[in-house]
Amino acid sequence: MRRAPAVYERRLWKLLRDRRLAGIKFRRQFVFEGGPYIADFICFRHRLIVEADGPRHDPERDAERDAWLRGQGFRVLRFPNQQIETRGHEVIAVILAAAGVNVDRN
Repeated sequence: MRRAPAVYERRLWKLLRDRRLAGIKFRRQFVFEGGPYIADFICFRHRLIVEADGPRHDPERDAERDAWLRGQGFRVLRFPNQQIETRGHEVIAVILAAAGVNVDRN
């Protein structure tokens, strides 16, 4: 996945990498030891995971996965590809709010 990420993962990574989003440090494709999961994007400081959900996501498996990740102390934000494509500003606003970043739009 790191060498050939999905289109929407690339778009999100372009916004999240190198502390571009309010200085928040994200890593991508993080493999959890002791668990069978990989996070699309993870911020350890804010205990936040961001997922880009394509058409093949299984809601039941996602619920199990999210419960395990919450058990590890993380909050999980899931964004459908269509939302990333058409309402990227909303995606960014939700991520910033989850990280506790106050963005003044004035």
